Amino acid sequence: MPEHVDGPRSNHFARTAMAVLVLLCGLTLLIGFVNKDRCTGPSFDQWGRSQPDYEERNKRDVCYSDIQHLWIGRDVDRHVFPYVHGNINAKGTLIGGSVEYPVLTGLLIWAGAIFTDTDAGFLLFSALLMAPFGLATAWLLGKLSRWRALLWAIGPPLVLYAFHNWDLPVVLCAVAAVYVVHRGWGKAGADRPLVRRAVVSSVLLGIGFAFKIYPALFVLPLMLYVLTGGPGGRELPAGKRYDWSGMARVALAPIITVVLANLPFAIFGYEGWKASFEFQGQRKVDITTNSIWYWGMRPFMADDTMQSLVSVLSPVCMALSFVLACWIGWRRFKHEGTYPWIPVSAAMLCGFLLLHKVHSPQYTLWLVPMFVLLRIPLGWAFAYFAADLAMGIGIFRWYYAIEFGQPAGIYDGFSAQAVVIGVWGRAALLVALFYVFLRARDTVTEGDEEPPVVEQHPVLEAGRPI
Repeated sequence: MPEHVDGPRSNHFARTAMAVLVLLCGLTLLIGFVNKDRCTGPSFDQWGRSQPDYEERNKRDVCYSDIQHLWIGRDVDRHVFPYVHGNINAKGTLIGGSVEYPVLTGLLIWAGAIFTDTDAGFLLFSALLMAPFGLATAWLLGKLSRWRALLWAIGPPLVLYAFHNWDLPVVLCAVAAVYVVHRGWGKAGADRPLVRRAVVSSVLLGIGFAFKIYPALFVLPLMLYVLTGGPGGRELPAGKRYDWSGMARVALAPIITVVLANLPFAIFGYEGWKASFEFQGQRKVDITTNSIWYWGMRPFMADDTMQSLVSVLSPVCMALSFVLACWIGWRRFKHEGTYPWIPVSAAMLCGFLLLHKVHSPQYTLWLVPMFVLLRIPLGWAFAYFAADLAMGIGIFRWYYAIEFGQPAGIYDGFSAQAVVIGVWGRAALLVALFYVFLRARDTVTEGDEEPPVVEQHPVLEAGRPI
């Protein structure tokens, strides 16, 4: 039997409220666009770059976006189809239409540039392409978690980052994957077998991988959820303790999806397709990456030593955090009878954000749905928003001070101090949230009854890791 149907609970969150939620999200997206649009025009040079003083304005006025910035330098302004004719040169610069993102994001970039010859038009058309993804995310989160979806719809991250990069589509894929598992689709909804819902969900995660990488993290917790038969093990095959076949299908579906998305580019433009991976592999930990590795190691060692160490420590530590999250989730399953795939996914995302060598500001958009989908005190979300706001504003003001000869030391102004607050504030919160998420119950399946206690374990108390 399904653990939940799209019925009484969803109907309780009335259509009017859903409409208001989506409308508020639309207004937030509009504010986010207006904020970025401050950097465009009023005039343009021969390449369609905004003038005057674009490089100074985008940092001083905190209206920088990767979308506008990458109008120049990736052949986007020349309307070159992505990857097929591309490559990476000896200096590590992408040329010929290659971009540093997975293929579906590359297509989105190309589509946003088709009908314009300026960076302002590129920002506008890209925003028009992506806004429906942000609105759909608000709608799905509202259906899943009701009023908590306001954290997405009117939160500061959506203003700062909705059109900072191309992240709204991938967030929708991740949220839609959760929706499909717990609400299904069509008239049958969640009455469909768990394995079928999970396979479709894993396809969505594979599509998300083809936009940005992070949804792939959620495949493993979903596999374990299916392996253990979903809620209370009620959807296990008759007489089986574990559903190995179902888990294998969930594992295979995103692999096929990713291969199908990438194969045409790998066949018709192998060098350009490969260049995007090479670019990310060659990217150094520097002042633009904002990760704990740069800020924690740079004062104590030479750059070459730091780069070598991070290239090993970052992936190893991320992998260990993923294993730890899955293991704690398994212990919780033994105690409660249901594998907590959403909490484990959220914890794995925390491990990725904390330990990856790059922590771009817009990655906060990836985390916001987890504040919605998991029943944790709102103070955690507000604290993270505050640290992120310090980072999202401070970093560009600090870049402006450095680049244009302004005092940039820690005692010279708040911009450098805000960066420190942002880097280490987010890091401390991610460590804490790793465990807070793993203790939490989701807002998607929680009903009136407590889950059955299957087995007691010393690392768990009342279903919560300690």
